[in-house]
Amino acid sequence: MNTTLSVMQHELLDREAIRHCLMRYCRGIDRMDEELVLGVYWPEAVDEHLEFSGSPREFVAWCMPMMREMDQTSHMIGNILIVIDGHRADVESYFQAFHRLRAGDGQDARDLVVGGRYLDCFERRDDEWRIARRRVIVDWFRHYADSADWRTGPLGMDIVPGARKPDDPSCSVAGFASGRGGLGPPAPPTGSPGQLAGV
Repeated sequence: MNTTLSVMQHELLDREAIRHCLMRYCRGIDRMDEELVLGVYWPEAVDEHLEFSGSPREFVAWCMPMMREMDQTSHMIGNILIVIDGHRADVESYFQAFHRLRAGDGQDARDLVVGGRYLDCFERRDDEWRIARRRVIVDWFRHYADSADWRTGPLGMDIVPGARKPDDPSCSVAGFASGRGGLGPPAPPTGSPGQLAGV
């Protein structure tokens, strides 16, 4: 599994493309952007996700209704181990996922934190890396009996928590509004040539 410097240098762009794909998945899930989530998988991919196993479209149909019942989620990826072999790559990514479960049925809002790993088989096709198969491994989790009182911000500061698509502030940023999590074309420049040149 050790990789020499020369091989690592040759693989740098591929590795960055794989990492970027993983980041797009997290953004798509947390912002509830179905198009963005679908775009990280090849259409015939299989995702074994907790109790679910199926295609990307089936995964979105299974996952998104559950997410809509939560006030907020935050998926973060840590250690990423990538082993590239030609047009395919085996990737293990550690994750921690925070979920704020909505109050209801006689229960107050409460938090769930899950830690585990995404075990992915990536494939490169037509100059693009996407997930061909995913297995989610849960290493630990913790249910909390309550959650923070979000009516006041941290340290009493007045804040507005992040939101889902299209209400989150990032959705007004051109690169993220493109539907590909920052992979869209840059917005065309506005203003006169003099203004654009800083004159």
